[in-house]
Amino acid sequence: MKTFSDDKQTILKTSTTQLLEVIGDDPTRDGLLETPERVAKAYAEIFASTGETEFKDYKLFPTDNDSDLVIVADIPFYAMCEHHLLPFFGTVTVGYVPNGEIIGLSKIPRLVNWAARRPSVQENLTALISAEMQRITQPKGVAVHVNSRHMCMEMRGINQPGTFTTTSLYKGTLKTDALLRQEFMMKVSNGK
Repeated sequence: MKTFSDDKQTILKTSTTQLLEVIGDDPTRDGLLETPERVAKAYAEIFASTGETEFKDYKLFPTDNDSDLVIVADIPFYAMCEHHLLPFFGTVTVGYVPNGEIIGLSKIPRLVNWAARRPSVQENLTALISAEMQRITQPKGVAVHVNSRHMCMEMRGINQPGTFTTTSLYKGTLKTDALLRQEFMMKVSNGK
């Protein structure tokens, strides 16, 4: 979790109080008295990775298996849209073909969580996860598939509840090898 300086905590609390006033609510009413403090704490968690340029919480292991596809499917994530600061959430499936080293499996969901903890759009989130998998593992190929719901589409604008947005990115052998890509997409479709 990010730690905000005392000055930034004060700015967040004051801004939240002002926001409540601007939208026509009374920040001194019982239900809102502690809201500025709660928002500051929540933002420290929600935006924990903002400003970080590389995922660092991983370990690599040597492997002789460098032709089979490794897939971690249906990793849940929660992120904030950089356009409206409203949530988008869903699942990420990551697949890669090792190239002499593998990453600890638990680190892939941690990477997804790290990438989601900043204001973003789904397309950039997909690209960031792919780029970090490439940087870290130097794989023969990588694929990232993101399926999510966007509150900026469901709560406002077109008001279409339950609408899903899908993004996919393929690199290396997962872009050029149709059979590998098909194997990956079967896992995405089946969720298993």
